Amino acid sequence: MLSKDQALTMLSLQARMNAKVDPDWVQARYPYLRAVAIEGAEAIEHHGWKWWKKQDKDLPQLQMELIDIWHFILSEILLRNEGDEEEPLAALLTAMQEISTQTEFEVDGESYQLADLDLLRKLELMIALSVLRRIELPLFASIMADCEMDWMELYRQYVGKNVLNMFRQDNGYKSGSYLKEWHGREDNEYLVEIIHRLDADAADFEERVYAELAEAYPS
Repeated sequence: MLSKDQALTMLSLQARMNAKVDPDWVQARYPYLRAVAIEGAEAIEHHGWKWWKKQDKDLPQLQMELIDIWHFILSEILLRNEGDEEEPLAALLTAMQEISTQTEFEVDGESYQLADLDLLRKLELMIALSVLRRIELPLFASIMADCEMDWMELYRQYVGKNVLNMFRQDNGYKSGSYLKEWHGREDNEYLVEIIHRLDADAADFEERVYAELAEAYPS
C-alpha cells in the first residue's frame, strides 16, 4: 500500500501539473472521470478484445494506461476538494484501507463480484462507474493486480511520468519546440531506465528523476 508521504507526493505533483496546464484548473472543473473512461477504453484496446482476429495482450502499454488513469483519478479527488491537498489525502488513505474489504459493486440495480470478473470485464465496469462519476479504488487495485502492478510500481511509474510531463512543459512542449527523441530514442525510454535505477523510497526521488532527465536531454 502507499505510505502517507507517497500519497501526499502524488497529490502534490498532480496539483502542480494541473496548474501548469491551466492555472485556473479548479474553476474550469474539467471532466477528469470522462478521461478515465476514455483511457479505460484504450486499455481494452491494448489488452485485445476482437474475437475475429488474433491479438496479444500488451502488458507494458496496459500499465502505462493505468498510470494515465491514476493521474485523472487524483485530479478528480483534488477537484472535489477545490484543489486542496489535506482533505484529499485523508480521503485517499481512508479509501485505500477499504480496498481489501470491498469486493462487490452495484450498477443500475445489478451486482458485480470482483472474483467473477476477468480483466476486460473489470475495465468495462471501471468505465461504467466513471461515466456515473464514481471512483472505486478497490476496483482499480484489482485491475492493477491483473496487470502485474503493485502500489510501489504504480508510485514509481506515476512519479516518473509526472516529472517527465513537467520536464516537457518546462522545455517547450506547448510551443512545439520540445525534442521528444533524444539521440535516436524516445524520452519515455530514458525515463524507464532512470526510474528503475533510482531509489523510489528516497525523499528526493522526484528531484533526482528531473535532474537525470535534464542531464540526458539534448542541448
